[in-house]
Amino acid sequence: MQQQEATHETYEARVERLRDIIEDGAPEAIREVCEELHPATVADLLHELSPDRILTVLNMLDEDQRVETFGHLPLETQRDLTAFLEPRELASLIVRMPHDERVDLLQRLTPEHTAGLLRMVAKTERDDMLRLATYPEGTAGAIMTSDYALLDQGLTAGQAIAQLRQAAPEKETIYTAYVVDKNRRLVGYVRLRDLILAEPGTPLGDLVEHDAPYVRVTDDQREAARILSKYDMLAVPVVNGGDALVGIITFDDAMDVSEREATEDMHRMGAAGLVETSLKDATVGLLVRKRVPWLMILVFMNIFSGAGIAFFEDTIEAVVALVFFLPLLIDSGGNAGSQASTLMVRSLATGDVRLRDWFGLLRKEVIVAVAMGILMGIAVSPIGIFRAGPEVAVVVALTMVCVVVAGSLIGMLLPFLLQRFRFDPATASAPLVTSLADIAGVLIYFSIATWYLGIHAAPAA
Repeated sequence: MQQQEATHETYEARVERLRDIIEDGAPEAIREVCEELHPATVADLLHELSPDRILTVLNMLDEDQRVETFGHLPLETQRDLTAFLEPRELASLIVRMPHDERVDLLQRLTPEHTAGLLRMVAKTERDDMLRLATYPEGTAGAIMTSDYALLDQGLTAGQAIAQLRQAAPEKETIYTAYVVDKNRRLVGYVRLRDLILAEPGTPLGDLVEHDAPYVRVTDDQREAARILSKYDMLAVPVVNGGDALVGIITFDDAMDVSEREATEDMHRMGAAGLVETSLKDATVGLLVRKRVPWLMILVFMNIFSGAGIAFFEDTIEAVVALVFFLPLLIDSGGNAGSQASTLMVRSLATGDVRLRDWFGLLRKEVIVAVAMGILMGIAVSPIGIFRAGPEVAVVVALTMVCVVVAGSLIGMLLPFLLQRFRFDPATASAPLVTSLADIAGVLIYFSIATWYLGIHAAPAA
């Protein structure tokens, strides 16, 4: 804890130091402080400032450091800064950014702003931006970069190293270079380490890894992240329908995708809409709009629980002690459902579980749920005996088994059902599963009580 507090104090101290230097307006001092830090750290510090003060600092940095620091700023901040930059200045900044990052920024500008900006860049750069921007959101093509090292398969190791040495300043990564044929079809890849260790005259074909994992431009972004993680790669090549190499997805971009997907899943599992800005910067109105729709839906769903209770008024009047156990039982069903839903949503998201696996998992979940229900039923039986007698204890124990099984099956099957109809399984959020389990729990509890205790329920007038 003390170490965390010290780190926090150091961060605050750096922010205050940078702010003080900006107030003094001493360019040399600002440049000196920023050169001591990684551009990502500088961007993190600048994010605390207003747009005009951010630009004040950026304009005092050398060109390379300014571009790198700007690229590490959140996209929302980058977009806000574009309003303060002259068109030619912005164009000069964007063309030096990594290819995928500049497209992300362009997609957040107005069409008029983007069109005016594209007119100021060279045709090759403009064509590259437009091509990358055409891929649908969520696909591998939307996050790939065309900034990669390319080698012809007819080279030798020495020639390949010489070519990479010339290309290195302009490429995002050269640790892996991609080898293509005359039609630009992907042949494989070669590691920089293998090139360095090989004799200069070694044919490149002898060093190429031919079984290169790849994704297509239309594949889901999550597939690229999965491949990078599975094969421990720094980048995965992206090919089009004709197997021609069109880009790569680097590990840092895949990490961004995984983080974004995890955030979306967490928001959906909490029955909240995706908040694209940070929670700190989100307005009250935005948070209300994102959170209230599901809460309204769940409110009306819970009416069914109330209707179930009303239907069994006679049972409740005959044995009032049943009400004591109602929260305990329906909450147990909801908790079991939330557990099963969380496990299933995560397994579907990581690819550990497929739609075809549902039946085998259903059988396993029934066994697990029955075992948990029996154990929980035994645990609450003494409370039932003490509170209301043996008969009510039996009702409570039987209900516990049934509601845990029902809640678990709802939580396990709902993500499969949603994915079958091409919805995000994360929509099977804990509040949704809990509400469905509550409705089932009320009906199961009072149905068992009415049957076992010999009470004839009648609809409320």
